[in-house]
Amino acid sequence: MSKPSVAAPEDYHSYVLVTGANGGLGYSICCRLIDEFIRTRPASHSLRLIVTTRDKSKSHDTIARLKDHIFRTRKHHKINEKTPLVAKIYLQAEQVDLCRLRSVQALAKKLLRSLPKLDTIILNAGHGGFAGVDWPLAIWTILTNFPRSVTYPTYKLSTAGDTTGPQVSEDLLPTGQVQPDLGGVFCSNIFGHYLLVHGIAPLLSNSASTPGRVVWVGSLEAYESTFSIGDIQGLSSPSAYESSKRLTDLLALSSSLASTQPFVRRFLPPPSGHRPPKQYVTHPGICATNIVPLHWVLVYLMTAVFYLAQWVGSPWHTVTSYKGACAPVWVALASQEELDELEAKEGAGKWGSAVNGQGEERATRTEVQGWGIGGKTGDNIGLPKMKRPQEVQDVNRESREQFELLGRECWETMERLRDKWERLLQEDD
Repeated sequence: MSKPSVAAPEDYHSYVLVTGANGGLGYSICCRLIDEFIRTRPASHSLRLIVTTRDKSKSHDTIARLKDHIFRTRKHHKINEKTPLVAKIYLQAEQVDLCRLRSVQALAKKLLRSLPKLDTIILNAGHGGFAGVDWPLAIWTILTNFPRSVTYPTYKLSTAGDTTGPQVSEDLLPTGQVQPDLGGVFCSNIFGHYLLVHGIAPLLSNSASTPGRVVWVGSLEAYESTFSIGDIQGLSSPSAYESSKRLTDLLALSSSLASTQPFVRRFLPPPSGHRPPKQYVTHPGICATNIVPLHWVLVYLMTAVFYLAQWVGSPWHTVTSYKGACAPVWVALASQEELDELEAKEGAGKWGSAVNGQGEERATRTEVQGWGIGGKTGDNIGLPKMKRPQEVQDVNRESREQFELLGRECWETMERLRDKWERLLQEDD
């Protein structure tokens, strides 16, 4: 595939990076980005899609499968091989291990040298840290509380205290100083991405007409009860995954509030003459992926149960990762005018992939505990019970203020962590 021509106007070229692109939701986000870009953009526009995986083998495999996908898309749309389609999609593979901070820094430096700008980064990579399923509880709750039990499950088993291992040489630490722990799920889902976005902040500010976009991929399972600011890494939590996704909501939704700006501006320094990057949070609904380790027979059974939940009216069971990619891709490709208009009217919100009874997908706003739909008091009153966790209460002034205060604490804590680890890594050089 040929590289986009540098002679064309800047806005004709879109640069999008997707982490964790080798399988599941990440791969489907890439496929859907390609499909939607081809379907909605003029032939004169081009997309450079940067995909990250953990090693070169996975990168080569991912690029090969995406090229096959482009070929099938071309056949489906009956596009001749000599049309500009071949030139408008350019694939670039990079490697990064989000649990190795030096790997994150190395990728950031490479991208700063090689890219003129970055329009959107979709922060998808991560892992659940799940060990299995409490089967007696799963069977009981599915039989007695369906489909809520497969929308907001309480039976997944997690390992507590998972860490990344050493990040710096123990020999270079001052006498008596112990290397601080870094949570494995926290680093994979949040902190690795956090350092990467900070490292490439200049690229997200280089577009002349629109701000860059940081699109966090969250989850429906971002429960308020799983998160504690005193254990922001989830090291002591039996729900490290859910805790990390709650932190995702808190960071993204509070990122534009005045109270968080002293820390957000350190994370993404305001560019001179350009609008600062904007942060959004999305989720894929409920997809049948391998985030929980299951025997292949159980995977088929899980998929059938998810389709049944969709059939009885659950809006969140997208089932396939391609349909789950709807919201992240929509946020990545929607015009800035449309996104700004929606936020001005309804407030900043969490965009989720949802389906109707026929399985037709759409991007829709999702309730967040303490924030509601758009951060406005009472905006979640009257929502259908099937669309909200059982513990969610209507947003009032007090809960909205508590959400903002907690969001500010999260930003302050994340900036302290970033400073600490960047200092340790610099001293280790």
